[in-house]
Amino acid sequence: MNTDKVNLLGLDRQGLEAFFTAMGEKAFRASQVMKWIHQFGVEDFEQMTNMSKALRQRLGESAEIRAPEVVLDRGSSDGTHKWVLRLDGGNHIETVFIPDGERGTLCVSSQVGCALECSFCSTGQQGFNRNLSSAEIVGQLRAAYQYFGARHRDERIVTNVVLMGMGEPLLNFDNVVAAMNIMTDDDAYGLSKRRVTLSTSGVVPAMDRLIEASDVSLAVSLHAPNDELRNELVPLNNKYPIDELMAACKRYAFAGSGKRKITFEYVMLDGVNDTPGHARQLVKILEGVPAKVNLIPFNPFPQTDYTRSSQEAITRFWEILMAAGITTVTRRTRGDDIDAACGQLVGKVMDKTKRQARRIEMQEGRA
Repeated sequence: MNTDKVNLLGLDRQGLEAFFTAMGEKAFRASQVMKWIHQFGVEDFEQMTNMSKALRQRLGESAEIRAPEVVLDRGSSDGTHKWVLRLDGGNHIETVFIPDGERGTLCVSSQVGCALECSFCSTGQQGFNRNLSSAEIVGQLRAAYQYFGARHRDERIVTNVVLMGMGEPLLNFDNVVAAMNIMTDDDAYGLSKRRVTLSTSGVVPAMDRLIEASDVSLAVSLHAPNDELRNELVPLNNKYPIDELMAACKRYAFAGSGKRKITFEYVMLDGVNDTPGHARQLVKILEGVPAKVNLIPFNPFPQTDYTRSSQEAITRFWEILMAAGITTVTRRTRGDDIDAACGQLVGKVMDKTKRQARRIEMQEGRA
C-alpha cells in the first residue's frame, strides 16, 4: 500500500513527540495517542475524545494507524498459538505465543526471511527479502493482544516478548529499537525491560551499539562451542568469531552499574554438537561471562539433514553444564502439530499463495 500518511503505530514516544511538535502541538499529545493506540486498540482518530475535533481531523488527514493483517492463526494442543501476518507487498511473517504457567511469551519477527543462512534454521533457507518497519514489529504484539481480548496492562496475557522469530534483529537496528521502546513504554504495553529479550546471532558492532540504545535482555544464538563447527552452523561466525563474540557479551553484561546475565541459545543436533566434549568446550568459552544456557531440542523441518538429539544426550550435556555452575534449562518442544519451527508455517502459506497464483494464470490463459 502506497500512502503519504505517517503510520503512528510504529512511532515510539520520541517519534510521536517530534511528530506533534512538527504539527505545532504540545509534546504531551504523544502520551494520549500512545494510550489510545496500544492500550485501547483504537484505530479511528475520531474515537480519541480527549483531543479537539480539529486535531482529530488533522490527524485523519496526515496520519494513520495500520497494522499487518492476520491471514492465518493456528492453535496447538499444548496451548501454543501461531499467526501468519501479511505485510504490504504481499510478504508474510510469523508470530508465536507460548504459554507456560503464569508466563506467556510472544516470539516476534524482525525481518522477512533472513540473510544469515544458519544451516539448521528453516527461515534461513528461505533467503532474505526486507526489514520490517517498527509498525510491523510492534503490530505483532498488537495482534496477540487483540486475539486474546487484552486491552489493558492489568489484563495482560503476554508477559514476555522475545525477538527470536524470523530474521536477525540487529540487522534491522533502528526499527527494532523503536519497537522495543514502544513495548516497554508505560503508556503503551508497559513490559519490563528484563522481560523483552533480543536474540542475535552475534553482530558484534551492533551489540556494542545496543548498549547505548537500550538495556533489554540479550540472548545469543551460539549453537557451537568452537569456531570450526560454528562457522558451519552459523556462517556469521566467519566474520565475528567466538572470541570476539564473547568479548562483546562481557561488555554488554557489565555495562552500566549492574551485571546482566546473557542467555545463550544452543540447539541440540544429534551427532553434531551434543557430545560431552562439546559441553566441556562450552563451559570453557563461557568462563567470565554471566551466563544462562537454553538447550533447545531441534525442531525438524522439511529438507533438513539434521535430527534432534536424544533425551539421553541432552541430559548428559545439561549435567556437565550444571556441574560447572552454569544455569542451564532445557526448552520444552512446543507446537510440533502447528509447524512451530520458525519459518515453517509462513513457508506453507507462501507455497499455497504461489499455487493459487499459478492456477489463476492458467485460468486466465484458457479464457
